[in-house]
Amino acid sequence: MTVPGALPRAGLGLGLRPAFTRALCGRDPEAAAEVVEAVEIVDFVEVIAENVLGTSDVPRARLAEVRARFPVTMHCVSLNLLGTDPLDLAFLRRLRALCDEHAIDVVSDHLSFSASAGAPLHDLLPAPLSRALLPYAIDRVRAVQDALGRRFAVENPSTYLRYVDDDIGESEFLAAVVDGAGCDVILDVNNVMVASANHGFDPRGFFNGIPWSNVAYVHVAGHLCRRDGLRHDTHDRVVDDAVWGLYAEAWRQGGPFPTLLEWDEHLPPFHDAVAELRRALAVRA
Repeated sequence: MTVPGALPRAGLGLGLRPAFTRALCGRDPEAAAEVVEAVEIVDFVEVIAENVLGTSDVPRARLAEVRARFPVTMHCVSLNLLGTDPLDLAFLRRLRALCDEHAIDVVSDHLSFSASAGAPLHDLLPAPLSRALLPYAIDRVRAVQDALGRRFAVENPSTYLRYVDDDIGESEFLAAVVDGAGCDVILDVNNVMVASANHGFDPRGFFNGIPWSNVAYVHVAGHLCRRDGLRHDTHDRVVDDAVWGLYAEAWRQGGPFPTLLEWDEHLPPFHDAVAELRRALAVRA
């Protein structure tokens, strides 16, 4: 990536989902006025890399169509950054070629592991927050940046357990990786809220260690509050009011920054999703 400022500094973004493509690309000549207005609010679009790098040409065509109208960022879910398996260099070569083809500068994945012994685990699982793990994490992120030929951004994941070997705070671990690897951050405010509720730490204190100048953009999303008190990152509903409150604190400490809404399941109509994203403007005020 170039610099975080390559995106509009206070821009609003939306995760690309097939149901939203028609509206984003203006392919509905009879679109309602609220849909047309919603499209005008979106400044950039985030694409899940694994959805595009399969064998079908349809997602690639969709990416090209969206890229012609919007800045695009590429978000990964399978690089297995903190796993013990070797990095998938073939995947990284394909990802680099795709990003070069469409001039995509911002590429990211989570500081977690997602595979073991060659088997995908289909989840973003937490690694120990250990000082002993930092050199390994830094080397892995550097290797990804070298393979992609551009700066890379790491995201804080949602977590549901802690390790007995944890000896460093999550934001301190994140900041150390960013400093050591010379990379950037996708700060997921929803994930901060989920992890803080599940583990009992102060979510606002999390921001004290964030290297704000390295924040490429911020994620917000909805999550499930279970009856047993656990918060589960689901991306299938509106953003919780507590997350918006935390977002306001993030904006106070580190804004302006671009903001993107993730919504993966039980998708609302396009203009409703953008209306939810637009709440960021009111929260900032």
